[in-house]
Amino acid sequence: MAPAGRPGAKKGILERLESGEVVIGDGSFLISLEKRGYVKAGLWTPEAVIEHPDAVRQLHMEFLRAGSNVMQTFTFSASENNMSKWEDVNAACDLAREVAGKGDALVAGGICQTSIYKYHKEEARIKKLFRQQLEVFAWKNVDFLIAEYFEHVEEAVWAVEVLKESDRPVAVTMCIGPEGDMHDTTPRECAVRLVKAGASIVGVNCRFGPETSLKTMELMKEGLERAGLKAHLMVQPLGFHTPDCGKEGFVDLPEYPFGLESRVATRWDIQKYAREAYNLGVRYIGGCCGFEPYHIRAIAEELAPERGFLPPASEKHGSWGSGLDMHTKPWVRARARRDYWENLLPASGRPFCPSLSKPDI
Repeated sequence: MAPAGRPGAKKGILERLESGEVVIGDGSFLISLEKRGYVKAGLWTPEAVIEHPDAVRQLHMEFLRAGSNVMQTFTFSASENNMSKWEDVNAACDLAREVAGKGDALVAGGICQTSIYKYHKEEARIKKLFRQQLEVFAWKNVDFLIAEYFEHVEEAVWAVEVLKESDRPVAVTMCIGPEGDMHDTTPRECAVRLVKAGASIVGVNCRFGPETSLKTMELMKEGLERAGLKAHLMVQPLGFHTPDCGKEGFVDLPEYPFGLESRVATRWDIQKYAREAYNLGVRYIGGCCGFEPYHIRAIAEELAPERGFLPPASEKHGSWGSGLDMHTKPWVRARARRDYWENLLPASGRPFCPSLSKPDI
């Protein structure tokens, strides 16, 4: 199957999903740009769109080449406490639109949980913050909206209610695991409340690895089915393995955020994740922190039979290591097969390190 583009007018996000098309999201921005020296850990704010637009543009481009259908604005944590100028949101929209125009990608305006909900829970104040961001997204004419990274379903519902004030489709993802949100609302109930609030697409993102996130998605799907509600499903997990984390996710792990490299998922792990997500009925499949462009390419390659084409980045990547058949060493050439990579148990190279950690909380 040769790499190919998608000519013609772009279909909207709901048109794509309702036709059964696989939509591939993008991946990691905050952690990836921190490693590259453009984001400061701790605040995790997106001022790089102003200070280093070329770095943000390049990462967008790499995700596009890898197969992403969505360029999400780099506006994470755009709250009143850490973004004094809404020009940052404007710049993020411009960068996402510029890159999306180079392929078959849509622009999603993204908002996330606020820093004040945990302490004040002032609905009017929090909705005002969401509404300020929405005004910029509407002005910049983004294709759809994503409310992501919510620990509390109540605040996520408020976000959906505000975003529904526009005429654009709304997706919402929570950063929860199978145990539910921070108020012990189950994933089943979270999904029901979000769809009743008006979201067309629901799911989870960040905080947990692919395996755990898919368990949560299964619970959300069950909740919607039991309630007789319909919505499209979306999953964007970490690019790290986190079977040992607690309810708060990977932020509880002692390796967070500067020692996570030994937990990085392989491209083959991500192909497995993509297939399992698809089989679960999820059609919006992407990644969050730790998801590099090669991980997104793995999703696109695994689901190429369903999509009908490979992404441009696959031009330099043989399926299941097939390019190794040209290697000079015979034992390396012997690895040019699917069963080798599917059954590999990668070693960390650290003989005195545990395979799992004890969460701090």
